[in-house]
Amino acid sequence: MNSFLKILKRFIPPYKKYVIGSVSSNVLSTLFSLFSFGAIIPILQILFGIQTATYTYHVWTWSSSLGDITSAWKNNIFWYLTNTIHEHGAILTLAFLGIFLVTTTFFKTGFSFLADYFIVPIRTGVLRDLRRDIYAKVLSLPLAFFTEERKGDIISRMTGDVGEIENSVISSLDMVFKNPIVILVYVITLFAISWQLSLFVMVLLPVSGYLIGLVGKKLKAKSLLGQQQLGQLLIRIEETLGGLRIIKAFNAEDKMKESFSQVNEQLRRTFSRLNTRYLLAHPMSEFLGTMVIAILLWFGGMLIITHHSSITAPTFIYYLIIFYSIINPAKNLSKAAYSIQKGLASLERIDKILQAENPLTIIEHPHSLPAFHDKIEYRKVWFKYQNEWVLRDIDLAVEHGKMIAIVGQSGSGKSTMADLLPRFYDVDQGEILIDGVNVKDVELHPLRSLMGYVNQEPILFNDTFLNNIAFGVDNATLEQVIEAAKIANAHDFILASEQGYETRIGDRGTKLSGGQKQRISIARAVLKNPPILVLDEATSSLDTESERLVQDAIDQLMKNRTSIVIAHRLSTIKRADEICVLHEGRIVERGKHEELLALNGYYKRLYDMQSF
Repeated sequence: MNSFLKILKRFIPPYKKYVIGSVSSNVLSTLFSLFSFGAIIPILQILFGIQTATYTYHVWTWSSSLGDITSAWKNNIFWYLTNTIHEHGAILTLAFLGIFLVTTTFFKTGFSFLADYFIVPIRTGVLRDLRRDIYAKVLSLPLAFFTEERKGDIISRMTGDVGEIENSVISSLDMVFKNPIVILVYVITLFAISWQLSLFVMVLLPVSGYLIGLVGKKLKAKSLLGQQQLGQLLIRIEETLGGLRIIKAFNAEDKMKESFSQVNEQLRRTFSRLNTRYLLAHPMSEFLGTMVIAILLWFGGMLIITHHSSITAPTFIYYLIIFYSIINPAKNLSKAAYSIQKGLASLERIDKILQAENPLTIIEHPHSLPAFHDKIEYRKVWFKYQNEWVLRDIDLAVEHGKMIAIVGQSGSGKSTMADLLPRFYDVDQGEILIDGVNVKDVELHPLRSLMGYVNQEPILFNDTFLNNIAFGVDNATLEQVIEAAKIANAHDFILASEQGYETRIGDRGTKLSGGQKQRISIARAVLKNPPILVLDEATSSLDTESERLVQDAIDQLMKNRTSIVIAHRLSTIKRADEICVLHEGRIVERGKHEELLALNGYYKRLYDMQSF
């Protein structure tokens, strides 16, 4: 229950007015239901002719005690009915009671509808807020978070777990806002009718409640296991879709089928046990409720027959009707408790994202970052992802307008150096400065707005050429996009497509060749027009002709810009102002192309291997 209250505190405050409307409507609906049930007593007394007492009108005031007011109201109602029977007859009185029953039922159902109506914006709004918060958190978390988490599991949390919360916690809000009110009002009424019977009931209910609670305790653990296994299933699916070419090339279809079937069967078993326990809630609560009714009928009947109770037979029937009306709300409340336990397991998995700490902190009063005009500096930079140092004691200055190339064998830390500049990761020791300002002391948005990226694997979206090139640039015109595409040597093949710049390029640009995708990526960087450009092995995966076209586009892009080029093909960086050679995380050589060849060191060996 405490966990559910925490959920309400987290998500409900923006919808307080709807909560007030729903609770108020539920209270009024419950009160009118009591009035409609109350018509049963005089109807039974008239039908069976068991009303023999005479009544006189009692005067009462609001200053009287609650017991006196209740007694006066009850007496005056029967006084009015008795007079009506004497004046108009029993048949017309029954008609009046029928009209009263219909009227109170109309108000009861009307307010019940209003209570549910006010719940709708809460259910849909809370779910929208949850999706929005998760997506915003995913965008705000650093890349380091996603290197430790598997993509399929994150997708599972954003879809399956959110859906589970919708189906369990959010769908239970109406029961939680309604049923406690109904139960409370009905219990107070039962005590007002007969405290002896009600005390007897209070002894029975905790026993049945305890038995029902035994089932709910295991639901949360099983649901958590089920969501984790669902995440594993999505991981298999995501890996299969991403690696179909390799799976088919290595004839590994049967192996993947077997792996998927194992996870799928584990998921089936877990959810079978989970759903069995969940389905047990309804019959168990109904059976226990009926058993309590039977015991109550025996006990109450004994009191009336032996004249040990002040209530009459019609009043006892009214009592039973009210008590039986508690069973459905109590049953729904127990069902809601089961659902909430399932949803809390999913919420725990979602909270692993929502409550993840972002290590990329911003100081309280960040410095402003003026337009870049001096230099970028790496000062005594050390960095590691986990235990092993990836970069060691890096000192490097990149002057404004210069082209710096970083080369070295795979795993030497080239891409890591580039990723530290926009704070995709933070350095462990040392500092990185732009025009003398530490990148940790500025906002991320203005810092990253200074930079444009062209990666080895172009990252494109399932959208049009126009929107992919204009990605991240607000209010870009078609003319600006076309000009950027021309500079990137992409305009001709875009025009040759079905709908020109409005042609969709497929998932991750699957309709395009590698060179075409790279040129779209370059056009995007051209349109952004950043003063600092980072090229991460932008031509290493291309064929010779595509490389020439892309390299021409890159040459156009780098004009009058400060460029950091991570290169695999050394032929592309001969004109660099300085080449830095990384080896095991350290800069071991630096200089121009000819100077490094003359050193006959690491760079010369790399160059000779490529020449060969």
